[in-house]
Amino acid sequence: MAKIKKGDLVQVISGAKPERGGDRGKQGKVLEIFAERNRVIVEGVNYVTKHTRVGQTQRGTKTGGIETIEAPIHISNVAVVDPETKKPTRVGHRVEERTKDGVKRTVRVRYAKKSGKDL
Repeated sequence: MAKIKKGDLVQVISGAKPERGGDRGKQGKVLEIFAERNRVIVEGVNYVTKHTRVGQTQRGTKTGGIETIEAPIHISNVAVVDPETKKPTRVGHRVEERTKDGVKRTVRVRYAKKSGKDL
């Protein structure tokens, strides 16, 4: 079972700081996952400018120009955000039985790792 899924709220945990033009610390929703390349596209993170060739559509309108889009980021550089504390956390899994028909199903469980200061 994947730790990060489409629609999850994630935070960038590595890279350059925002004051140096980076995206570390930014949070966004996962728009797309490329499992074979271990990369994700996060909303509002890792913007790049893309130059598209000028062309024509069937109606005769011009297409092309410079546009900014989100580029993929490696999956190890993002962490799932805990919905309660709004901080990055790890994702655990447990097997839970349904009460209606007794069928076992896997449920994702999120847990925040304890730090040394909280002990």
